[in-house]
Amino acid sequence: MTDHREVAIVRWPGQSPPIGGGLAALLAAYHLRTEAEKGEPVASVDGLPDRYRAEITDPRTAFASDVVLVALLVGTAVGCLVLTSPTNGPSEIKRLWIDPQSRGRGIASALLDAALAHAKENGVDTVRLSVWEWRTGAIALYERLGFTATEPWDERDQLVCMQRAA
Repeated sequence: MTDHREVAIVRWPGQSPPIGGGLAALLAAYHLRTEAEKGEPVASVDGLPDRYRAEITDPRTAFASDVVLVALLVGTAVGCLVLTSPTNGPSEIKRLWIDPQSRGRGIASALLDAALAHAKENGVDTVRLSVWEWRTGAIALYERLGFTATEPWDERDQLVCMQRAA
């Protein structure tokens, strides 16, 4: 396991991370893998729905009102997480993705810790997320960090909704 001190978490927007296309590559991998897991594989980013392609091609615009956390390991982007800004309710964690070669090093935990700290610093009471039920490792991580299943706000089949206090 990587010591969290070896992982730099960069908050963006607000800071300009020196990662070039690293964030776009992470978002592309996330969306391509998710579509494949849903049984709707696409060969490339060009086959993704418009809203997902927009996140990849122009994340600054797609996440303009959100906080994007990027995990850097030895200067390389290895993970990302988006924390939405609350609008009369909880913040939501989206797009948590760790490069498969970097998994098992505590990077997801470091990103989640940073997201929860940011939410708390900004007066957010509740943080929620949704996760596909087949992502059992992610669900176990969220449960270890205090997230519990809750009534769904998103009715998509096989989606588990979870929340916890910030």
